[in-house]
Amino acid sequence: QVQLVESGGGLVQAGGSLRLSCAASARTFSSYAMGWFRQAPGKEREFVAAISSGGSTKYADSVKGRFTVSRDNAKNTVYLQMNSLKPEDTAVYYCAASAFNSAAVKEYNVNYWGTGTLVTVSS
Repeated sequence: QVQLVESGGGLVQAGGSLRLSCAASARTFSSYAMGWFRQAPGKEREFVAAISSGGSTKYADSVKGRFTVSRDNAKNTVYLQMNSLKPEDTAVYYCAASAFNSAAVKEYNVNYWGTGTLVTVSS
C-alpha cells in the first residue's frame, strides 16, 4: 500500500504561483510514474501533468508553459510548480501513482491516489 499526501494548496490571486508537493510512503517510489489530476466544482476529474521514473513529462494543453512537474526520488516527493495561475485553475488537486511507468498516466492506470489539496485562484 502506498500513501500519498499532498500539501501546498491555498488561496492565490490570478497571476500568482503555488507549488504543490506530494510525499509518498513507497520505498519503490522511483519505479512509479507520478501524476497530478484536478477536479473543479461541478466538473469531472481531469489530467494535469505526469512524470515517469525516467523524468519524461506530459502536460494537459491547458497548463502547458505554466505548470512544471518534477520529482525528487531521494525524498519520495513529486512537485507541481504552478505559475501564472488563472481562476479556471481553481480545483482540488490530486496526486497519483501509477505502476504503469509512463508519463501517459490515465485515471484507469492509477494505482494510488492522494486525498487532494484545494487550490483557489481569485480574480
